[in-house]
Amino acid sequence: MTTYDERAGLGELTTTVERVHRSVEGVIEGKPEVVRLALTVLLAEGHLLIEDVPGVGKTMLAKALARSIDCSVRRIQFTPDLLPSDITGVSIFDQQRRDFEFKPGAVFAQIVIGDEINRASPKTQSALLESMEERQVTMDGQTHELPSPFMVVATQNPVEMEGTYPLPEAQRDRFMARVSIGYPSPAAELQMLDVHGGASPLDDLQPVAHAHEIVKLIDVVRTVHVAESVRRYAVDLVAATRSHADLRLGASPRATLHLVRAAKAAAALAGREYALPDDVQSLAVAVLAHRLLPTAQAQLNRRTAEQIVLEILHRIPVPDPSAPQWWPGRGQQPPGARGL
Repeated sequence: MTTYDERAGLGELTTTVERVHRSVEGVIEGKPEVVRLALTVLLAEGHLLIEDVPGVGKTMLAKALARSIDCSVRRIQFTPDLLPSDITGVSIFDQQRRDFEFKPGAVFAQIVIGDEINRASPKTQSALLESMEERQVTMDGQTHELPSPFMVVATQNPVEMEGTYPLPEAQRDRFMARVSIGYPSPAAELQMLDVHGGASPLDDLQPVAHAHEIVKLIDVVRTVHVAESVRRYAVDLVAATRSHADLRLGASPRATLHLVRAAKAAAALAGREYALPDDVQSLAVAVLAHRLLPTAQAQLNRRTAEQIVLEILHRIPVPDPSAPQWWPGRGQQPPGARGL
């Protein structure tokens, strides 16, 4: 049963997130759904991969999100000569103490911006694996905890192939969601000329939330109720990717966990203390598509992973909207329940 204090927490969450949303939208015009997904991933304790063509604001979105929250921020420009120790840190021998001292790397921040992550070698990319999954760095047998909240926001350009290294499956699987910003509408692009024509709006962007507030909101998201029918629906969607004829690699159990966590965050952002199949459906493409590998025949037929996920969404039955267990402690149908 949800208590009064938990309901108050949801009210605080929506108010704080709205402030951050407005702040980021002041920099990224005309893309409210992209900003909302970034905030959903943040509250779900995930990591975000922004993949799009050059010049559409990938790094700008990451910087705007980081500057809107009063927390530690590090930006890493991934290049072919970047070393793993530049990310994780290195142990240096202290002559006075006659002992090794650990010097933290750029990953020791609450929000880490990895710009053009696919320009670094696979060896350097793998330096993020432990930190993204376990939120820690192990160096010389010593484990160093990372701060909370911790989020990696990485960008990459899919059209530039020269001098790039595609992200391995294990790396992509650690990103909760992938988003493409896309080109702005003519009206938004015209407004961008007015806003960005003189000086960058990032220069005047001030924090509108504190790191400790985000930690509290993450705790609120953890309390969101997910009924068994909704959990089973998420499992069925992910399982369908593993047996699809057009896929040679389906989604992992980690994908199921990320999908449910993201659905809980989306429900909290909507002011609900329970998740609906709608939340799972709305996030399925962003959470699942980047983990899937289409077969060679599917690629020849120009079948994308996004199209396959949408096909699975239409094929897997949606749970009965009259199920009372979606809304704990109440017997009537929750508001907003619907199918595809």
